[in-house]
Amino acid sequence: MTKSLAPQQDASTDALHAADGLGFEARSAVSDHAALKLWLRMLACTTQMESEIRRRLRVRFDTSLPRFDYLAQLYRASGGLRMKDLSSHLMVSGANVTAITDELERDGLVVRSSSPTDRRSWILNMTPKGREQFEVMAKEHKQWVLELFACLDAPTLAQMYRQLGGLRVHILNSQVDAVSAFETNSIME
Repeated sequence: MTKSLAPQQDASTDALHAADGLGFEARSAVSDHAALKLWLRMLACTTQMESEIRRRLRVRFDTSLPRFDYLAQLYRASGGLRMKDLSSHLMVSGANVTAITDELERDGLVVRSSSPTDRRSWILNMTPKGREQFEVMAKEHKQWVLELFACLDAPTLAQMYRQLGGLRVHILNSQVDAVSAFETNSIME
């Protein structure tokens, strides 16, 4: 008897179908390229994990992921951050940072002061209350992330981390190459 050369569906896909939790992966077929299936699975995992973290932050601390991320950036910046720099770190608009700053300042978690070198600029710092609250949230957040990755052993996590790092470098290089090619074509026209 000969073995079939048809692509095989992995057991996790069967389990996801049974749990009615396939989501993004429903868009791929067994015969699709492995890169497409991996892309959809990574997207599904990221979306599920982010949704769960958002839910837990809301239920446990009555806060949002953007507020948590904002506080995390300020926590790492011992001398505070300019609003423009915080906006850049968070990859959001200045208006978004201003809105969150207004909320967190009202809650007594951050203070804003004028920059000594640029009167048009604001420097943001965490208050002691903000630092204390963030430390409690960060400790639980870390445990949630560890829990969500608990099905992977340490060597697998390390390998995935390295491989995804290589993928990020490849993507960044591809973006640079695409921009260079576009600029070269624009000049030649």
